[in-house]
Amino acid sequence: MTELTSTDLDGEADAFRDECGVFGIFGKADAAAVVTLGLHALQHRGQEAAGIVSYDGSQFSVERHVGLIGDTFTKPSVLARLPGSRAIGHTRYSTTGGEGLRNVQPFFAEFAGGGFAISHNGNITNALTKQRELQKRGAIFSSTSDTETLLHLIAMSERELFIDKFIDAITQLEGAFSLVGLSGKKMVGARDPLGIRPLILGDLDGAYILASETCALDIIGAHYVRDIKPGEVLVITNDGLRSYFPWGELKPRFCIFEYVYFARPDSNLEGRNVYETRKMIGEQLAKESPVDADMVVPVPDSGTPAAIGFAQQAGLPFDLGIIRNHYVGRTFIQPTASIRHMGVKLKHNANQKAIEGKRVVLVDDSIVRGTTSQKIVQMVRDAGAAEVHMRIASPPTAASCFYGVDTPEKSKLLASRMSIEDMKDYIKVDSLAFLSIDGLYRAVNEPGRDSACPQFCDACFTGDYPTALTDRDGTETTRTLSLLAKHG
Repeated sequence: MTELTSTDLDGEADAFRDECGVFGIFGKADAAAVVTLGLHALQHRGQEAAGIVSYDGSQFSVERHVGLIGDTFTKPSVLARLPGSRAIGHTRYSTTGGEGLRNVQPFFAEFAGGGFAISHNGNITNALTKQRELQKRGAIFSSTSDTETLLHLIAMSERELFIDKFIDAITQLEGAFSLVGLSGKKMVGARDPLGIRPLILGDLDGAYILASETCALDIIGAHYVRDIKPGEVLVITNDGLRSYFPWGELKPRFCIFEYVYFARPDSNLEGRNVYETRKMIGEQLAKESPVDADMVVPVPDSGTPAAIGFAQQAGLPFDLGIIRNHYVGRTFIQPTASIRHMGVKLKHNANQKAIEGKRVVLVDDSIVRGTTSQKIVQMVRDAGAAEVHMRIASPPTAASCFYGVDTPEKSKLLASRMSIEDMKDYIKVDSLAFLSIDGLYRAVNEPGRDSACPQFCDACFTGDYPTALTDRDGTETTRTLSLLAKHG
């Protein structure tokens, strides 16, 4: 879910910002309470705001609030305002600063045939273009979110049945989207035709669930059924399930960075366990870029599984040479420049007893701008490390993501303007190495990257964008869906 503005990230940002999480349940008493738990498990995908829409058989109820799930939705008074056995929810991280509640999802609209709510994870890359077309036809937008564009496309569709209107609308979209929608009679799940963003189907005592990750099923004791297929529109009613495939079959391009960073380690996505995959990434990194050292230290928390794999493969001790403070929020480290520059020390502190006098291998998931890596390296040196080597559990991040992940513009990515040797000097390490793109593919059980038709979306590493980027370029770019169809 992206806001329709060209504003770049704040200059202090030095990490990929998480995306959004979606969750829905159909046919369970106190559905909103279940959605609250599911969203809590998906909190890592968005920490700025959350919302839930429920339906009790006669009317929809909407609650949307800024802050974490636990800040509002655990209050009995809030849940009491969300009655019904069907509900969908959303936990949000916007790509730019929002304006109050108007961009918080789920969005809800009253159509001629009844109410409909929608939650979205991803980014529609032609939303601005479609928005301008719709405005010329008289549409009035109340938010700056790309998701609202979908509601207008549904409303203006000339198809008769609602599901046909929905399909008519989403087949006009480009980019990445995993959607969970709720009407008075059905819950709908849909993935873009390349399946860039995740969406899974679960079951809780006969009630169907749609969620971004399997960890959201675990928290409520639900059973995993399957992944929603790329390009699938799944309709859930009292009569059961029905699937539509309006795009036909295309070769999937699931986001490989979900395995590197975004997904929770205890989730399973596309048949792969995220934690085990990250360990294999670390093992592959150790094979490609060994180093003579005394210990392996993760940059917590996202670098930890890869560091374990690296240490096991290299036969080196693994230790927590950096301790993370989990109670520092983004709002605390932003207000003033004097506080902002202390951000790394507020979040991380070197464990001097463990690393003093040691040759340390730091393992992290990625380098974005490089300023955080620079400060962490200096922190480890100040704690007495004899040598500091850095190993990155992904290829150099040299291109921006336009599919729902908030990244700096390309010119601000360190790897887009520096060689690895220059990056080594910039962050002041004794050696620096990244996992190769083929090594990353091998770690997720692929023989290597098929350059003619890649198995994943890896645009942030390669610049190979698998869909049109109409809003950015004004024209279709790189690979279009018609080209991808030939590879399906």
